[in-house]
Amino acid sequence: MRSLNFIGGEKGGVGKSVTARLLAQYFIDHNRPFVGFDTDRSHASFSRFYADYASPVVIDSYESLDAVATVFEDEAGETAPRSVVVDLAAQTAAPLARWVNDSDLLGLLAEMGVAVNFWHLADAGKESVDLLDRLVDTYGDGPNYIVVKNLGRGSDFSLLDASPAMHKAQALGAQVVSLAQLHEASMRKIDRQNASFWSAVNGRTGPDALGLLERQRLKTWLRGTYATLDGLPL
Repeated sequence: MRSLNFIGGEKGGVGKSVTARLLAQYFIDHNRPFVGFDTDRSHASFSRFYADYASPVVIDSYESLDAVATVFEDEAGETAPRSVVVDLAAQTAAPLARWVNDSDLLGLLAEMGVAVNFWHLADAGKESVDLLDRLVDTYGDGPNYIVVKNLGRGSDFSLLDASPAMHKAQALGAQVVSLAQLHEASMRKIDRQNASFWSAVNGRTGPDALGLLERQRLKTWLRGTYATLDGLPL
């Protein structure tokens, strides 16, 4: 399966870039070719941690965004499937929707056999519920929806679970998953190193290198996350 994965949530601080990095490492560890794009002009954390795979894209430029879909045309004739991961910055929903609709992107990629996945990273607050409702209203039954409860950003998701937005998304086939929290001190060390998750697991030197048990916890966290990703249309 080929897939185009928009990692969103529209608000800042809900774990979009961490999820993009996780998905990138998942594809790498499963020997699945992919291309990454980073729309965050301020922090560009996805392309910082996975510089060999991700490049910047300008969200309000059709010419720049076109490169996201052109990946699938460029691979014509190749035997290996290719997927795309797009790390969406906060407040990019409107220009993205204009590009998707004006280009009839969902129809085109459906003809090409590419699954389009909109990932909605959610914390436990009401704003994430409202933004999910807006996302589903924007795209209807066109794409796949993956709602991610980020346990690093809250523990009580009852507001989201009981919301009409969630019921609407699930009626359209949305898959709901949880993202466990990695120990905060370990994540800080990884971020200070600008390290991929592979580098963090295998690195042994430097002031921010993870210790033995920190590496073990990271490997355990990755295994658990990969088991969740295995059930998604990637």
